[in-house]
Amino acid sequence: MFMHFRPAIVLFVLLSLLTGAIYPAAVTALAQAWFPEQANGSLISNSQNQVLGSALIGQSFSDPKYFWGRPSATTPYPYNAAASGGSNLGPTHPALAEAVKARIAALRVADPDNRAPLPVDLVTSSGSGLDPHISPAAAEYQLGRVARARGQSVEKIRDLVRRHTENRQIGLLGEPRVHVLRLNLALDAAPLSGWPRADRR
Repeated sequence: MFMHFRPAIVLFVLLSLLTGAIYPAAVTALAQAWFPEQANGSLISNSQNQVLGSALIGQSFSDPKYFWGRPSATTPYPYNAAASGGSNLGPTHPALAEAVKARIAALRVADPDNRAPLPVDLVTSSGSGLDPHISPAAAEYQLGRVARARGQSVEKIRDLVRRHTENRQIGLLGEPRVHVLRLNLALDAAPLSGWPRADRR
């Protein structure tokens, strides 16, 4: 009777080794050799090699001296990579309207003299809830607040935004965008150029 089960057992063991050990090990080795940054989560570290975040996942900023990212609807906290997704609220849902109103109010309170139109990506969450970027228009809207909080000219901050604006991929795909965490880290690194130091977050 064992003769009948032996081929199945041998095949099970071989396929388990192939798909459960050899293949994952080979893929991991190739990824670490060819794409180590991406394979390890596209992590962003400071000069002391402390991991500050991932280039693929946004972070919450509420201090006026920082640029704020796109809102996140993930639960139980914003930018939760384990619960990526949107709010699933329809455009006429009262809860969505209330959330947008609250975000608009927070932006107006933080910068009451700014009467520029609010970019939509500052008051609506994305489908993933993890966006690390904002549009150049969203960064432009926040220039005055950040400049005042840091005691710097708007033009200095605008120049920093320009240097951290990413173009379309291969010149065609996507839209120009600003990576919020990298921009805020650049703001904190500004003392190297004679700017006042600011604490992160």
